[in-house]
Amino acid sequence: MKKQFASALILFSSVLSLNAWAAGDIQAGKAAAEKYNCASCHGKDYNTPIDPSYPKLAGQHQDYLAQALIAYQRGGNAVNANGRGNAIMGAQAKPLSRQDIQNIAAYLHSLPGSLVLRK
Repeated sequence: MKKQFASALILFSSVLSLNAWAAGDIQAGKAAAEKYNCASCHGKDYNTPIDPSYPKLAGQHQDYLAQALIAYQRGGNAVNANGRGNAIMGAQAKPLSRQDIQNIAAYLHSLPGSLVLRK
């Protein structure tokens, strides 16, 4: 009985650590955002992009940010309808690992955003 309990405890703790890993590391995301120079277009606070057509990233939903980066990696064309076609972001997203994406998304999500939702 004790072996079963110990096995269950180990399994449970490994699942928790896997979920934490998948959620992203905010500090690693900050470092990755600096490394890939995201602020050069999206603004140093990620609320003031250099061009009004660029999105504000601070405070966005983490899942949305991660999926958007993955879609930019895929690219958008007739063959891949699940991608996003943007030459700048496509090139920026290509070298990112899945963990980089999760970390950057966690970091940007953690920042105070200025987005306003209309009701």
